[in-house]
Amino acid sequence: MLSKLARFQTVAGLCRGVHSSAASVASVATKKTAQGPPPSSDYVFEREAKYGAHNYHPLPVALERGKGIYVWDVEGRKYFDFLSAYSAVNQGHCHPKIVDALKDQADKLTLTSRAFYNTVLGEYEEHVTKLFNYHKVLPMNTGVEAGETACKLARRWGYSVKGIPKYKAKIIFAAGNFWGRTMSAISSSTDPTSYDGFGPFMPGFEIIPYNDLPALERALQDPNVAGFMVEPIQGEAGVIVPDPGYLMGVRELCTQHQVLFIADEIQTGLARTGRWLAVDHENVRPDLVLLGKALSGGLYPVSAVLCDDDVMLTIKPGEHGSTYGGNPLGCRVAIAALEVLEEENLAENAERMGALLRNELMKLPSDIVTAVRGKGLLNAIVIRATKGARGRPARDPLCSCSRSRHIPLPCVLKDSCFFLTCAFFSSRVPARPAWPCSVPCQRAASALDAAACS
Repeated sequence: MLSKLARFQTVAGLCRGVHSSAASVASVATKKTAQGPPPSSDYVFEREAKYGAHNYHPLPVALERGKGIYVWDVEGRKYFDFLSAYSAVNQGHCHPKIVDALKDQADKLTLTSRAFYNTVLGEYEEHVTKLFNYHKVLPMNTGVEAGETACKLARRWGYSVKGIPKYKAKIIFAAGNFWGRTMSAISSSTDPTSYDGFGPFMPGFEIIPYNDLPALERALQDPNVAGFMVEPIQGEAGVIVPDPGYLMGVRELCTQHQVLFIADEIQTGLARTGRWLAVDHENVRPDLVLLGKALSGGLYPVSAVLCDDDVMLTIKPGEHGSTYGGNPLGCRVAIAALEVLEEENLAENAERMGALLRNELMKLPSDIVTAVRGKGLLNAIVIRATKGARGRPARDPLCSCSRSRHIPLPCVLKDSCFFLTCAFFSSRVPARPAWPCSVPCQRAASALDAAACS
């Protein structure tokens, strides 16, 4: 069973290819850093451990460069990126059009602050609002800033439009959500790793079960509820896809109770699920849409809040802002990133490739893989948590790379490539490949076939 399991590490992380040229590897490994030591993986790990604060617990892979669907580590080993920086590089790593846009703008003007106008912001605002059919966009930098901004807008709208008594506004969130690590974000979290030990928490936040319309209807009976923020598909919870009709039901209930429907599309949006927005699968229009990650193709922090005038204009000049939000460099990069998604038909490609991927994943042994779920190229498998023949959980071989710097040999495929896992959950393994439309469906099929036959 364990040997079988090793074969389908294809679903979960990075595909690694060993260069045939020893000279190529040696040339990379012998480069000197400014401090002297060669930039080996061990050197990178030790340097971060010595000087850096705790963040995530990364896989033991020290990446140096990327192009399209591939990344390379400092020793020159090649990987197939099945994580896509949590869906931030939907266009592929270092897309030439986006890189050129960044370089060109960097030679002209990068930052003015919002104390002045610049020649790129209006162009970007027109582009993104027309593309998604909203009156206004509020540009920010990070995804969590977009979420914070949405909370501010919902509260202000609740007071000035809905008539909620001052400082009594509530915002509802779904259990299992993830939208960042700020105090507001962890105040809405149900993950102890995020919130434990960081209280007291933000007042006015309430949590209901995800994918539960009766629970939402009960919560919206409270006249002080201003908004409901929800992911159309929960990403970090394990790619939890709601029942058909859930988002339509959310829209109807929010309209009925005069509550803002806030769609967190930071991970699900921008072609990742086979549509421009994940809510498009049910043809619903939220009151607010949050964008980020792939909005810059992975080259620069850019996020956005989209909504109509009746919500956006409740915040007056000087009441909200950002030094870097809407800077000309970020705006130029975002325009290029959106154009790539459109010109290369990446939403349609994600729909095709995702269907192929899930079809192949469903062929994996059901005694180990208990579920396959997702839309487009946002997918996950669920690994049975029972003990294997050696007394280890069945997921252990999938997670082995997170505890060892060595790649298990049984994972080698026909083309000398193999896949590393990226298991962020106890039994749920995400699969988020960056798959530009230039990569044919046959290539995905052959990679999966190779994994199954190895």
